[in-house]
Formats: sequence, C-alpha cells, structure tokens
Amino acid sequence: MDPLSIARGGLMAASARFEASAERTARMGADASVDPASEAVTQIEAKTQFSANLGVIHIAEAMWRSLLDIQTT
Repeated sequence: MDPLSIARGGLMAASARFEASAERTARMGADASVDPASEAVTQIEAKTQFSANLGVIHIAEAMWRSLLDIQTT
C-alpha cells in the first residue's frame, strides 16, 4: 500500500469535486436549481479533503526521511 498514491488520488478527487462545484456556482444565474449554500459546503468539504491528503503526503515524506536517516547512521 503506497500512501503517496492514495494521497495523490485523494488530491485529484478533491480538486475535481471543487471544480465541479465552482462550475455549478458560476452557472447559478442561468440555473435556478443551484443551491448556493450547498455549493459552499461542498467547496469547504473539498478544501478540507485536499488539506487532509496533503497532510498525508507531508507525514509520508517525514517518515521516509526518518527511515533514510536511520539507515545512514
């Protein structure tokens, strides 16, 4: 199980989710069925999902760095 691949997939999913919501928000004037409150929540959730996956990447990088430090000593 590769945490970087999983996190990358999560980043891409969060980005796609945010972009889709942003497109719906941009069409809000032409499409009366768009709920601005729902789209705001979706965008905040996508931002949080993106941040969480970025955190996984940072932790994985720190773990690899620690492992390499242990092996060189």
